[in-house]
Amino acid sequence: MINIFMFNRKLNGKVTQAELDGDVFIGVELTPAQKKEAARCYAEAMKKDKEEMTEKVRATLIHTHIRGRIDSYLATKKYDPAMSFGYFLKEYIDKLELKRKDFAAQIGIDETQLSQLINGHRLPPDYMPIRLEIHSNNRIPAGHWYKLVTMEKEHYIKTDMEIRKKQRKYVHNPLYPQTVRAGGKSNGVLDGR
Repeated sequence: MINIFMFNRKLNGKVTQAELDGDVFIGVELTPAQKKEAARCYAEAMKKDKEEMTEKVRATLIHTHIRGRIDSYLATKKYDPAMSFGYFLKEYIDKLELKRKDFAAQIGIDETQLSQLINGHRLPPDYMPIRLEIHSNNRIPAGHWYKLVTMEKEHYIKTDMEIRKKQRKYVHNPLYPQTVRAGGKSNGVLDGR
């Protein structure tokens, strides 16, 4: 049973470790078998908590690492095709040691769509950076993922001459008439030169 004198000493912080080890606050006596079962359940719960905590800490470290890598790349302000949205998405999934099928399910997309995003066959829809931010528990902001996509799009717009050629036929501005130089090159007005 509870020893009132001991209880008051605990509240005042004047108790020895030996007294703590032998004291029982529950007013129920346990049989040796019940004590053994309680100890086993406690040890199991502690082990589970430790594993979960370790997994959360590991995930936090991974999120911090990926965010740092994205930050470093974005700070260069130079597009590198090897450092695309898909590259960082693949690294994120790989570091978390998730199967693509499982990750796709976790963010609510089809595995085929995920594969297309990773391999650069499609740009992510607007909701994707937000889902990735939520998945990382807000440790990798949606803005970081979005900036990766923006760098990719900006590079594409600046360098893809074929799309410029296709789009030129839709633009008619009398203030800036298109002239074609020898060799089939325009005067560069619409090319931004």
